[in-house]
Amino acid sequence: MNNKPKDIAVFVAWPYANGDLHIGHLAGAYLPADIFARYHRLRGNRVLMASGSDSHGTPITLKAKQEKTTPKEIVEHYHKRIMEDFISLGISFNIFTLTLTRNHADVVSEIFLKLKDNGDLEVKEEEQFFDEKEQMFLPDRYVNGTCPFCGNTRARGDECEQCGKTYDVTEILNPVSTLSGTVPQIRKTEHFFFNLQSYQDSLREFVDSSTHWRNSVQNFTRSWVEEGLRPRAITRDIDWGIPVPLKGWESKVIYVWFEAVIGYLSATREFGNHFGDSAFWETFWKNKETKSYYFIGKDNIPFHTVIWPVELMAYDAQMNLPYDVPANQFLNIEGEKFSTSRGTAVWVRDILEKVSPDALRYYVTSILPETKDSNFAWDELKARNNGELAAAWGNLVNRVMGFAASKFEGKIPSHGEFTERDKELYHTRDESFKRAILAYEEVRLRDALKEGMGLAREVNKYLDEEAPWTKFKSDPVASGHSIYVAISVIQSINILLAPVLPFSAEQIYSAFGGEGDLFPKPELKSVQEESDMHDIMLMNCNSSGKDRFEHILPESGRSFNRLSPLFAQIE
Repeated sequence: MNNKPKDIAVFVAWPYANGDLHIGHLAGAYLPADIFARYHRLRGNRVLMASGSDSHGTPITLKAKQEKTTPKEIVEHYHKRIMEDFISLGISFNIFTLTLTRNHADVVSEIFLKLKDNGDLEVKEEEQFFDEKEQMFLPDRYVNGTCPFCGNTRARGDECEQCGKTYDVTEILNPVSTLSGTVPQIRKTEHFFFNLQSYQDSLREFVDSSTHWRNSVQNFTRSWVEEGLRPRAITRDIDWGIPVPLKGWESKVIYVWFEAVIGYLSATREFGNHFGDSAFWETFWKNKETKSYYFIGKDNIPFHTVIWPVELMAYDAQMNLPYDVPANQFLNIEGEKFSTSRGTAVWVRDILEKVSPDALRYYVTSILPETKDSNFAWDELKARNNGELAAAWGNLVNRVMGFAASKFEGKIPSHGEFTERDKELYHTRDESFKRAILAYEEVRLRDALKEGMGLAREVNKYLDEEAPWTKFKSDPVASGHSIYVAISVIQSINILLAPVLPFSAEQIYSAFGGEGDLFPKPELKSVQEESDMHDIMLMNCNSSGKDRFEHILPESGRSFNRLSPLFAQIE
């Protein structure tokens, strides 16, 4: 299927390390990214899936104040828990690091100084909210108020979660300091501004060429471009963040919106350094045949389709710009958006105490908010698992393997001449694979899942018609033939569903005698960096170049291992 292996960069939104992973995070970015990465690994492509914990956002400092501890302790605590949740869920990063590293600070400083030398940065005086009671300038997230566009009274800082608009924080209506509860005053301060408007035409050309983007992403980005880009401050009067690398600016840090997206580049460099290849990063950032995909939620669109491309243009004209930004809409719970800071969430580690990772992955994939917001519901999770995953797929695998184990001595039975009905099922399989491949390539993951489950139902229908269970007494050869056909399609379905259901796919693959593992597995590593020890997730991204997203012809007479029941019913 796949002639020449490709290099695929899968970059994933950096979660704030201020709380545990919730289902909204999973549906918004991490599960889609993992499914897409696993698909490409099966195709024999070399995939780099990279992200890390955003350590410098104001949600971190807010959490630290609430818990009366330091931002660094908050980051280290939740960073490790987030990685543990990723491992439990099978989210397979090649590198998941954090923005506390010296490596990240060095890359950010390098880009800052390059833009300054190029004339893309200039110092301007601006007005900013100041809390007189606390005697400090307020970062954006420290200000609550009313959105100047839609009237949402729960707007925070310089962006509104309800309408998705961003604005200057001083434009927020009825401002209140989250620190003191007082009305902040406006004072003047000096900051570095990034002259985004210098790249207006280049950005428009880039967006016009990205016709394969989702309509929601295209439309949102175009509205930004058409409104006209404006200079945007990239420094802040706070003490938590990457220091501005200039004498006389020691009291200010680089603003997180400018700094965090650079993590995609710094993480790539860090990955190469861990494996002794300092030039590795250029393959994914300067090779024009490499495609980079950015998995984010819709609230992150402008930072990845406007600001990050302009940063890359300003830094080095040879850098690869985002090929695709398949941003998802929101997954809500009872109509309300998931939020770590507001406590409206279903935590991943809590739900994994009740259901298997694959059951959760299946349900969330089936409701991914790819084109519109969707809702999480416990009853629907139970219904989808029991009525679809367990009944249509798990039961199919278990009853076919159980029958072959008991009636054919635990071996794959022989087949005879394929009938028209057999050929019809194989044709259905082939067509389903074609549609699934296209869906995976276009990041339509719900559609890919539907193809796999639809094919499972076709095999169930075939077995109902052929009835090998009852046929065995009178014609065991014909019964074995039907079981052989069913096993051959089951093995194909397993490959098709493997990106979504990696844990059960490995079990089925191994049971039928597959060599090695379908997927590599990341590990948590402790890394010493100067005087600090950081935990990261790390996994080599080497590829054999072999396309395994294909039909597997069972070997008649080969023994297999009987599986324990897949996908238990959820009570």
